[in-house]
This record gives sequence, C-alpha cells and structure tokens, in this order.
Amino acid sequence: MTKLTVPGIQPLPVFGRTILVSKFVKDSLGFTSQLFQKYGKLVSLARGGSTNLYSPLPNCPGTVFTYGAQNVQTVTSQHEIYHKYPLTGGLYSRRDESPRTEPLKHFGVGLFGVNNDEHRRHRQLLMPAFHQKRIEYYCNTFKEITESISQQIEVNKVTDIAKLMRMLTLRIATKTLFGADIGEKGSKSAELLKQIGILLGNPTTMVFPFDLPGFPFYRMMNLMAELDEDMREIIRSRKASDSDTGDVLSMLIKASDAETGMTLSEDELLGHVSVIFAAGHETSANALTWTLFLLSQHPEVAADLLDELDTVLQGEAPTIEQLQQLPLLERVIKESMRILTPVPWNARATSQPTTLEGYELPTGTEVWVSIFHTHRTPDIYPEPLKFNPQRWETLEVDNFQYNPFSAGSRKCIGAGFALMEIKIVLAMLLQKFRFQCLPQQKITRSALIVLAPKGGLPMLICPQDREFSQGVGGLRGNIRELVELQ
Repeated sequence: MTKLTVPGIQPLPVFGRTILVSKFVKDSLGFTSQLFQKYGKLVSLARGGSTNLYSPLPNCPGTVFTYGAQNVQTVTSQHEIYHKYPLTGGLYSRRDESPRTEPLKHFGVGLFGVNNDEHRRHRQLLMPAFHQKRIEYYCNTFKEITESISQQIEVNKVTDIAKLMRMLTLRIATKTLFGADIGEKGSKSAELLKQIGILLGNPTTMVFPFDLPGFPFYRMMNLMAELDEDMREIIRSRKASDSDTGDVLSMLIKASDAETGMTLSEDELLGHVSVIFAAGHETSANALTWTLFLLSQHPEVAADLLDELDTVLQGEAPTIEQLQQLPLLERVIKESMRILTPVPWNARATSQPTTLEGYELPTGTEVWVSIFHTHRTPDIYPEPLKFNPQRWETLEVDNFQYNPFSAGSRKCIGAGFALMEIKIVLAMLLQKFRFQCLPQQKITRSALIVLAPKGGLPMLICPQDREFSQGVGGLRGNIRELVELQ
C-alpha cells in the first residue's frame, strides 16, 4: 500500500498513532489548529499515515486534514474522487458480520452512503420533500412547537438551553418527518436515536467493537435492533395507508424515479430517515444554542435585533413574507454559523489516487476538510474571531468561502428547512425571553461530528426586559479561543 507523504507529527512507537487519534477526538479544533499552524493547509494526523478515523474501507492509508476555500472547492466539486460514507464510519465495515450487525447496513447511511450516479438518483427522489413550497408548508409546525415550548419555559430560572433547543428541534423533526399521528412511537424513536448517537461518539465503541455483553458496541446493536423494528413498523403502516399525510416519510415512500419508476426500498427508507432525523435536529439545535449565547455576550447586537423584531412582528410569530423583512436576523444567524460552525468538519475518502496541495493522496485516504478553519481565514473575514453581523452588509463570498451546509452537489439537502426553522424559532423566542449567562460560567467546546457546548449550556431565562448588559463578560473555558469575548 502506498504511504502518505503529507507532513505531520512523527508518532511515538507502539501506541503513538492511538495517542494522536485520541487527541483529535478529545479536541479536534484545538489539536488541528496547532497542526495547521505548524505544517500548513494540508497536514497528516500521523506522519506516514496508517490511521483510520472515518473510512470503512479495508485499506486506509491514513488521515489528512485541510482547510481553505480552494481546497473546499477541490474536495466538494470532485465528488467522483472524494466519496462520502455512512455516519457510522469504520463500524460500517462490520455490517455483514452477523444478523445482529445488519442494522449497520442502513443506519446513518442515507445520502452519506451513496456516491456518483446512485447519489444523484437518491437526491432526486428526496428533493421534493425539501422543495421551498414544502418547507413553507412546515412553517406552521415550526411555530406551533416553538409556542408550545415557550409556554413550558419557567422564567427567572436557570435552564440548560442546549437541552431545551434539542427538545424543540427534536419535536419539529418528529412531526415533520413522521407526522403527528405516531405519537409515543416517535418519542421513543427519538430517544433511541439519541442513545445510539451517544454510543457512536464514544471512542470505546470504535476501539473495542465487540458484540458481547458489557461492551458499548453490544448495547448499541441492541438499540439499533429496537429502532429498526420501530421504524419498519412505522414505514409499513404508512405504506398500508397509501396516503400523503404531509410529512417527509409519506413523500419518500411515494417518490419514484421519473425514468425507471424505481422507488426506495425499505432499507433505503430506513437509511434516509435515520440520517434526516439524527442530523436534522442536532445541527439546528446547536446553531440555535450558539446564536443565543453569542447574542447574550453582544448587547448592542441583541438590542438592535429586538428593535427589528418588534418593529416588523409586533410580538407575533413571523409569516413567510415577514421573514424577508428581517435582514439583521439573517445576518446574525449567518455570522453565528460562520464563527461557531455547527458542523465543523466535512469528511471524505478518496476513491482513486489524486493530489491535493501538491501532495499525492493514495486511494482510500481520509480527507477531513475543516469548515471551521475556512470560516476564519483573515483574508476573507477580517478580525475572524469577532462576532460581527454587520460584516454581511457588504461582504460577498462564494459557496466555498462560506459553507456551513457544505458545498457542491452534496450540499445539505435540508439547508433551506434548517434556516427557516432557525429564523422562526429565534424570532419567536427573542421577543419573549432574554437569555443570560451565569457569573464566571465555564463553557467548554466539544467538536467532532458537531460543535456543541460540552455538558450543555445553562443560562438564566428572563422575561424580555431589554437588560442586555446583564451577564456579559467574565466567562471561562476554551470557548474564549473560538470567539472574542469581554
């Protein structure tokens, strides 16, 4: 197997590569920031390769990290070279080991697990469910659930807003994906997905994938089997009813290829549903959490934004037309997703030998593109650590310089859905509540698949009293490395 020649850290003997992998898993952003500073825009996790973080391929030459608009364009535009793989990563290779591992054939697969012509076919089948008019149809769901959550919020009480936003977006995902009629079954599936996600993020699951009692992998297989059973029951029930009830699943069941008439198989439906459900609510929840946090530390921006909301909405939920009249809200969200990118990495694996930044990448090389670091390029974004929504009044960038939803033909199919959801939720919550950080609060980042506050983000939720200077400054933790704070 051809060895990687991309520069990187020389690993120590025996366990050196394992140590480097664990450093990346523990703090992917801080660790790679040091690597980029020392080695440049393309760096190997371990000199000489022989690491495997993501690829399920049997022979992975190693892992490289890169950033910058040019490299984003190269990787996201050459989709025949840079392939995607399921969210289960290396565990996907174990899908044929036994009947118990069969759920790995479809869990977390969806659009991530198909490439080239197959990807184009699947994307065409999914696109009607995320058409602009369909997204507008979901708006009432966004409003109803946000209003329901608002009524449950206890004011003048410290609440974990990361957990609160996950609950909100989870309820939206459940209703828009499955429909309101599945009730407790949807809630159970959501909890199963959450537990599976926790186990997937546990390094022990990857390092010791033993299907034996007591191991995390064994518990994950149990949960996947239970989720499989529930999802198949929902799909079969919906197929039997033979009706479009307005939810995403109904549309996917009825979707057919215009040329061949082919429809999605049950396993393919399971794959798409798990990805849309898991990825959809988690990323939106983190975008909302970080935006509320950033506004809490920038009182002038928060005051100006509330002025805009009050003027246009006058206390009401926004209509589709009114969303177009909220330019500052759009700039705030755009800047928040630039500086605290909800999905910091875009991982691929090469399907054939290629070159990047002048270096040879053998077939099977894992290429992790940092959206996070690309969004902090000083030449494009002066004072990149400053939260400055005003920059978007004049700044013009292309899809490779700014790509929170990735770019190219594999751009997130749910981007329009997520942005409308985030706008409506923020517009409604900010008119009713002020979110305040706690004195000397420590905020630590967690960033592998998503960028989230480690251990949650407790904040004091006050009635909207315009006391925006309260709780500003004095924060601790490595969040201060990511954004300029008082």
